[in-house]
This record gives sequence, structure tokens and C-alpha cells, in this order.
Amino acid sequence: MIPATAHLLVAPVLLPMGTAALMLMLGEGNRRLKAVINTASTLTGLLLAVWLLLRVQADGTAALGVYLPGNWPVPFGIVLVADPLAVFMAVLAGAVGLAALLFALARWQHAGVYFHVLFQLQLMGLYGAFLTGDLFNLFVFFEVLLAASYGLLLHGGGLARVRAGLHYISINLLASLLFLIGVAVIYGVTGTLNMADIAAKIALIAPGDRGLLHAGAAILAVAFLAKAALWPLNFWLPPAYGAASAPSAAVFAILTKVGAYAILRLWTLCFPADAGGASAGFGGPVLVWGGLATLAFGAIGMLASQQLGRLAGYSVIASSGTLIAAIGFDAPALTSGALFYLASSTLAGCALFLLVELIERAREVEEGPEDLDDGNYALPAFLDAEPPKGINLDDNEEALIGRAIPAALAFLGVAFTVCAMVIAGLPPLSGFVSKLSMLQALLDLGSAPAWWLFTLLIGSGLFAAIALMRVGVRHFWTAQDRPAPRLRVVETLPIAALLAAALLLVAQAEAVLGYTRATAEVLHAPRLYIDAVLGTRTVPNPVKGAQP
Repeated sequence: MIPATAHLLVAPVLLPMGTAALMLMLGEGNRRLKAVINTASTLTGLLLAVWLLLRVQADGTAALGVYLPGNWPVPFGIVLVADPLAVFMAVLAGAVGLAALLFALARWQHAGVYFHVLFQLQLMGLYGAFLTGDLFNLFVFFEVLLAASYGLLLHGGGLARVRAGLHYISINLLASLLFLIGVAVIYGVTGTLNMADIAAKIALIAPGDRGLLHAGAAILAVAFLAKAALWPLNFWLPPAYGAASAPSAAVFAILTKVGAYAILRLWTLCFPADAGGASAGFGGPVLVWGGLATLAFGAIGMLASQQLGRLAGYSVIASSGTLIAAIGFDAPALTSGALFYLASSTLAGCALFLLVELIERAREVEEGPEDLDDGNYALPAFLDAEPPKGINLDDNEEALIGRAIPAALAFLGVAFTVCAMVIAGLPPLSGFVSKLSMLQALLDLGSAPAWWLFTLLIGSGLFAAIALMRVGVRHFWTAQDRPAPRLRVVETLPIAALLAAALLLVAQAEAVLGYTRATAEVLHAPRLYIDAVLGTRTVPNPVKGAQP
């Protein structure tokens, strides 16, 4: 990354932080101005993330952009790293954030005073967590995004949100405590918090201290896995996500992926197969079997759910289980498919949470009172006369030909169908492409855990298809004499954009899979990351009086 533009690496973090501070200075009013500022900032953040991805890809997918905000030498100062995985996740966070914000502009921005501020702090935490290169700042950004998520979960008030929010806050505070303990133990053993420096020192740790290192890593992993909704630490997720407002739940669709990202980042860096000694592949079987249990739990939860919001929450759990199990195999081909699946499932999950509110709102439209004339009821038309010949009739003996489907209902039906196909992994959409890539990699592995994941991927897709089909029948196919729902363009646009992005993943599947394959190769060759970070030098201070 050329020096003139290297400072843009920190922009995705500074931009939402500055935007949040500006909106706080505007006070409690000026909501329309805040909405404009929030939208412009979120869009700019997404464009910056896309620019970083294009630069990393243009420089070679193995290229890393490393930035030292305080100009302190590695490993003593803060480090931001734009590698293929980090910018991939940043683009995904920006896309989800922009879609959720546009949806919120229709109604939900008015439900609380500090919605826009909390939203920007949420984006700041997400971008920072993906771009940071040291454990302490990973903890800081985790806490920033979690603190913002507490406010967003309670946004709009209500008993259900408060009850679910207490569980959500409690489990995340406990996970944060474990995070801090794990970081402290690892620092005590290695003497550093820089991820690359920790990975470089793993092989130098004395045998007597290796058990303490593994204990610290295990404590840290529990914190990450609780945030990634690993079974049995995921009891809080369905009620919390189901109770949250639609835009908040849509953003939360990527929060569990932050935990999976942290596991993928640190596990491939510190405990690869060539780490040597007892640290080689440490914790891999736990990730595999824990992910399998989580995937099975999420699939059964989807099948058992009667509420669409809880079903969407269980779909997030199933996707997290798939990712965690795939990470544990330490196979680049499987990681490549899992990264494609991560993008596909996150976009579809975000769209589904937005659709939940519109579909439930459509069902809650009240019917007007019937006009009854003191028992003088007119006979139905089909009893007074013969029905027209050659015309198909519905259950009420009304002609089907020429009957127009309301545009709002048609949009909801098509959007839900596409979303359901992506989540269930049905062809020819992106969910199928990602699962097919993972299934091929699992066939090549051929181990017993690989066959278990192979079976569960197919079985979970079947369960998801049954559950979503049942919901579709209940909401769209059953006879309902309800007025057509009223939708605003600003509510339908982000859903259409998310599903269009999922369709774009299919249209550009070869290019996206090429990027994820190259990203997986970099992840499973951690020396590239270690050398790039540790080889970064500070910028020398200019000498007074020196000629340019």
C-alpha cells in the first residue's frame, strides 16, 4: 500500500467515531440531519472498505497493509492490519450496516434519541475488531461494539426486549471477563499482546509454561465461542435477536461472525499444524465437535420454531456452527468454502431479519368491520347463478383469472423465497455454491468428523427448507382476507440490495471463490502475516533544517 494512501487504513475506525461524536454535539433534536450524516458516514465507510479490498487484491492477495497509528515500533504500539480476511469482513460489515440503517430510516430511528450514535459506535467496533492486530485492542473494540449492541437491543423499549436484554448483557459481560483473563494469562506467558509476535514466540515457550499458554488460549476461546453462539453457550441468542428491532437484529447477524473471525484469526496464527509440539492444532477437535453440535442444535431449533423471529435466530446459530466446525479441520479448501458461506449466510440472515418485521406487520393488518344488515344477508353469487364456464375458481368460487397480486405482497413473497433458498442452500443460489464447495472439500478429507459435517450440512439444509417452507405456506399461501400491506420504498430497498448481493455472489462465484481460496492459503500460511507485521518499521521523524 503506497504511503500517500496508507493513512486510509485507519479511516474506517476514525470515521464512525468522529461521526458519533458529531451527532452527540448536535443534541437530542435534529434527527433529520443526524439521519443524513449517519447515512453519508456509513456509505463512506463501506466505500473505504471496498477500496481497501480492491487494493489488497490488486497488490496480490497475500499482500498486507500494516499501519502504526502511534508510530510506535512493533510489538509495542497499536497495529492495524489490512489483510485479505480483515478487509473481506470489513466490506461485509459495511454492507450489512448500510442496509440496516436504510431500513431504520423509515420508522425505527424515531424510537430512541441516541439510535444514530449507537449505530455508528457499533460500526466503529466492528471495523476495529476486524482491522486490529493486537489482543488488547481487539478487547477494546469488542467492548465498544458490545456496549453499542446493548443499547440497540433495548432500542424501542418493551418488556420482551428488557427481559432478553438482561440475558444478553449478562452472558456477554461474563464472556468479556473471560476475554480479559485469557489475555492476561497469554501476556504473562509470552510477554506480548501483538498477535503476530505471539505467534512468533509460540515455538520458543518453555515446556513448563506451555500448559499455562494452553489454559489462557482455552479461556480466550470460551469467550470468543460464547460470542459466536457455540452450543451450549447460545441459549441467549434466539430470544435476544427475536426481541430486537428489525434493524438492530439485522446488524446483530454479523456480531456472531466476529467471534468466529477471532477464532479463525488466532487459531490459524498461533496453533497451525506446523506449530510444533503440543501446540500443533491445539483445540482443533473441540472446534470441530462443538461446531457439529451447534449446527445440529440450530437446525433442530429452526424446525421447532413457530415464530419467524426465533427461526431467524436459530439460522444464525446453524451458520455459526458450520463456520466453527469448518475452522477446526485446518484445511485451506474447506476454509475457502466456509468464507464464501460466511458472506452468503450473513447477507441472507440480515435480509431475513428485516423481512420478519414486514411479514409480521402484514399479518397484523386489521380487517374492517363487516357490514351486516340485521340478518338480511345476501346470498353468495355462486348460489344465485352458475359460475362462468372455462374459468378457474378459488375456494370462495371467485374467478382467479385477471386477479392482480398486490405489489407489496408479491415483493415479500419473492424476497422471502430467495432468502429461504439461500439459507437452505438450494440451487442455484449462493448458499448452494458455498455448501457444494465445502462438501467437495469434506469428501477429499474423508475422516469420520468430515463425514459427520458432510451429513449435517445436507441434513441442516433439509431442516431449514422444511421450516422455511412451513412459514411461507402460513404467511403467503393460506387464504387470508386481509388488506394488502403497505411498504415504504426505503424499507424494501435494503432487502432488495442484500438479496441482489447474494445473487451477485452466484454470478461472480468463480471470482469470489478465487479470492476466498487465496485468503484461505494466506491464513494457513501464517508466516506471511507474521513477517509482514513484525517487519513494519516506524516512520522516521524529519530532521530540522533538512532539505526535502
